[in-house]
Amino acid sequence: MERCPWCGTDPLYVAYHDEEWGRPLHDEAKHFEFLLLETQQAGLSWITILRKREAYREAFAGFDAQKVARFTPARIEKLLASPPGGIVRNRAKLEAAVRNAKAFLKVQEEFGGFDAYLWGFVDGKPVVNSPKTLAEIPTTSPLSDALSADLKARGFGFVGSTTIYAHLQAVGVINDHLASCFRYKELRGKAR
Repeated sequence: MERCPWCGTDPLYVAYHDEEWGRPLHDEAKHFEFLLLETQQAGLSWITILRKREAYREAFAGFDAQKVARFTPARIEKLLASPPGGIVRNRAKLEAAVRNAKAFLKVQEEFGGFDAYLWGFVDGKPVVNSPKTLAEIPTTSPLSDALSADLKARGFGFVGSTTIYAHLQAVGVINDHLASCFRYKELRGKAR
């Protein structure tokens, strides 16, 4: 079975590739989880954050946006003092997670869900690219530029175009599995 080579042989990375990455996502809680994790990843490798996913789940109230939106400065201080090896202890990213939770809830209220907001950028249909090599996969696009700008205007942080492009790939708005990958064929054209 051929898969995208970026996941290598690490069982955690392979499972993420095979079961999650690129699958069209329409679950509000998972949207918040992926967005929180992507923004924590900025400047780091994805496998670093993937290995810390359970620590993030524990630190961020099971990725409950309503609870995270109520985190106080004291809660941030507690997270910053957490033991090494858990979450990435970066004050700016942790504070952004709280702001992002508040902005996420506002988007849900305005659009009837973050899912409707996000998929509205592509009229509900995934962008299906057909890269043959990893070198053909971009790190940004006009879509990620537009979404990034809109998210920033809504108060989100750590949502640069590169981070947002990775997010769009992760939640299946963009299918960037290599054309030779078994997941590319499985996911092609799936929207709902």
